[in-house]
Amino acid sequence: MENNRALLFLLFLAVSAVFADEDVFIGVNIGTELSDMPHPTQVVALLKAQQIRHVRLFNADRGMLLALANSGIKVAVSVPNEQLLAVGQSNATAANWVAQNVVSHYPATNITTICVGSEVLSALPNAAPILNNALKFIHSALVASNLDRQIKVSTPLASSIILDSFPPSQAFFNHTLKPVLVPMLKFLQSTGSYFMLNVYPYYDYMLSNGVIPLDYALFRPLAANKEAVDSNTLLHYTNVFDAMVDAAYFAMLDLNFTNIPVMVTESGWPSQGDSDEPDATLDNANTYNSNLIKHVLKKTGTPKHPGIAVSTYIYELYNEDNKPGRLSEKNWGLFNANGTPVYILRLTESGSMFANDTSNQTYCAAKDGADSKMLQAALDWACGPGKVDCSALLQGEPCYEPDNVAAHATYAFDAYYHMMGRAPGTCDFNGVATITTTNPSHGSCVFSGSLGRNGTFLNGTAPAMDSTTSSASPARYLNNNAYSRILTVLGILVWSMILL
Repeated sequence: MENNRALLFLLFLAVSAVFADEDVFIGVNIGTELSDMPHPTQVVALLKAQQIRHVRLFNADRGMLLALANSGIKVAVSVPNEQLLAVGQSNATAANWVAQNVVSHYPATNITTICVGSEVLSALPNAAPILNNALKFIHSALVASNLDRQIKVSTPLASSIILDSFPPSQAFFNHTLKPVLVPMLKFLQSTGSYFMLNVYPYYDYMLSNGVIPLDYALFRPLAANKEAVDSNTLLHYTNVFDAMVDAAYFAMLDLNFTNIPVMVTESGWPSQGDSDEPDATLDNANTYNSNLIKHVLKKTGTPKHPGIAVSTYIYELYNEDNKPGRLSEKNWGLFNANGTPVYILRLTESGSMFANDTSNQTYCAAKDGADSKMLQAALDWACGPGKVDCSALLQGEPCYEPDNVAAHATYAFDAYYHMMGRAPGTCDFNGVATITTTNPSHGSCVFSGSLGRNGTFLNGTAPAMDSTTSSASPARYLNNNAYSRILTVLGILVWSMILL
């Protein structure tokens, strides 16, 4: 079953962490156009729980930078486009920006990169003449603070500035941009920085009108005779991502630059779209991002530069419901605002698992903020018709504390979930339960998942749960006063699994 092969997002980022201090990483962009943007401490709690080691911010929000302090997470901050004009026109303004947004936070907040603007050459063409000044002024401020070796400076560019991108060997930059790009590339070369590129195979696929196969865009395996071949180099391309990255390398080569590494600052796939966006689906988003992660972390590089991996930031951490435009624009996230995953990334090939597979380390917990009466009804059912042994919740027993309905329900939900072999639908309880990778064990109360490992009831069937039924109330076990309180859990995020 697909679900049995699914590795949780935790595994992806644990694997990413292995490479975090090497020459390749997977990071995540954090956008903020949400109607209910989580507090910075909640964002960092999610990042830490998922072992995310690299993030890119689209600004230099003080609250986020303070929350990221001492987290071990490497941070790319950004000079927003609306501040670019001021920074690019005044060395003093740039120095002040660096002082306020970088120096005041470093090294507690591990800022490694400054992104100056975002897709400036295509989004704000009139600002192109000052972009190089902004890069130089920001870098000069870092030099003055003795941080230029620790922090790189570059600017993310849209792949649309590369023309005639297939075959990659024929790619070149829009000639009208040469007066800006040549000094920019000289700057990147002299400072040892990256050529930052936003790579979106989704858009290339959508605009190709069927010329680009969906499998080619999604990194799906292709037969040898289906691979795209560069007629000039005879290099074979199995995916759009590699072709676009190599197009950037060839475009730089066209301007006589050969030693500037490419970093992909944005890449992803939307999980939902308008009626005329039929390929913006959960499955395609899952497939693209799962395959992208595996591809990058294998460090195979691209056909032009094999073995030279391309570090990549996935776009993005959260779905941004306040983003203007099409439905797809709001649905690039890996997580919803409440911390639940939009989908569970698939990071294994069929029949193989990573050594530190965490797919067997899932738990069932009460949802944060769930209605206490509904939790009580679900708890009653689990300890009655659900046939969960709730004796550990008796006063004086290991799982009695904390004495509240959510904690007790979590114990009962998880016991039932594991008793049923973690089968789909066994962690729902009328919507008040969720699957999580966070072990709810505390003190001597251990959630071992050891109940019913054969995944069946003694009679081989699971009774249907009716949340209105409480015929087997656990009141005989528990202190009823616990259920008059609504649980508030601060600093803990609970994740649910959307089973595909």
